[in-house]
Amino acid sequence: MEPFEQLPPPPAPAPAPAPARPRWRLGLTLFLVATILGGFAGAQIATERNRESDSSEISPEPSASNDDPAPAPDLDVEPSDQPVQTAPPGDDADGALDVGAIVDRIGPSVVTIDSTSDSEFGSGRSTGTGVVITSDGEILTNAHVVDGATEVNVLFADSIDPIPAVVLARDPGNDLALLKVDETGLKPAVFADPSTIDVGDEVVAVGFALALDGGPTVTRGIVSALNRTIANEDGALDGLIQTDAAISSGNSGGPLLNSRGEIIGINTAVFTSSMGTAANNVGFAISVGEALPVIEALREQAGGTDRVEGYLGVGLEPRVDGGRGALIAEVAPDSPAERAGIQVGDVVVAADGTPIDGLPAFIAAIRDKSPGDSIDLEVLRGGSRLTLTARLIERPPG
Repeated sequence: MEPFEQLPPPPAPAPAPAPARPRWRLGLTLFLVATILGGFAGAQIATERNRESDSSEISPEPSASNDDPAPAPDLDVEPSDQPVQTAPPGDDADGALDVGAIVDRIGPSVVTIDSTSDSEFGSGRSTGTGVVITSDGEILTNAHVVDGATEVNVLFADSIDPIPAVVLARDPGNDLALLKVDETGLKPAVFADPSTIDVGDEVVAVGFALALDGGPTVTRGIVSALNRTIANEDGALDGLIQTDAAISSGNSGGPLLNSRGEIIGINTAVFTSSMGTAANNVGFAISVGEALPVIEALREQAGGTDRVEGYLGVGLEPRVDGGRGALIAEVAPDSPAERAGIQVGDVVVAADGTPIDGLPAFIAAIRDKSPGDSIDLEVLRGGSRLTLTARLIERPPG
């Protein structure tokens, strides 16, 4: 599997030399860049991987700055009790793509997000994109846009001055965050019916690419593929929409829209060429079908705390024979994996009945679980197919 670049605000540091064979460990933070770096075991995944001489990079659509982005100062705001606006079921977006009309419809709902963060090297700023989802000030963006923020400000299309925002909650595993501004009478975007999204549909991507002055950048393309899974810094993102609409740094958190101007996804990552490997217009958006339940979960969290993901306790490697599944390379002592009977050399081919094609799919399956949840794993061992059940825990410290 080739690594990808998930446009995160700051560029990821160059990885240290890694073992001869790539190894993924479930549990620590996954580093996405040209390489995937490692950790140990659960739903958040980390991988150690050589920066290969001929590799492509998938980077989180960074905010348009080389400095770290951030959460926000406390304001007297609460999560909205308004429902997110969605299109009627089966409301297909047929017809010719009128880009101008789409931009007119979505324009008031797209905002610039400016984050400030502090570190031992001083303050840094980063710019991304967000989408208004309620009239009383809730804004959806990528988690990596406000990662580590000490201050967040939002600029609306018809405003001269930005206004402060608070980060209600973040879900790094799904790369989504919910912000709130103390405003009313805003125009919320409308989310499409997920069942109406098809490969070949024409789409428009909107966002503040490269933090250029003026209005947002608008690009067009098609839905290139559905249900993609890619690794990211906090594990893996699944159920993604792949598009050839151009996506750049600063587009993070912006909408991917159908021909009716409804949101079908939140732009989050792009495949970039590196070291001779071609990659043209391969972008990824978090599907509305994945985003809507996360929004409700973020409202429930609404304290600015990150979601706790389940921990399995295994290290992974890709299959060297090119087959499907995830190869177990390590099992942590006294971990849920060890207690379930998982062994080094097992190949996981399904989780809760869903086929596992490779490492990112397995990472995503674990990441979607919480401590206390059980997961049924179908494994290949010595020519036999076994089903093992593990009960996940919270990742141990250290």
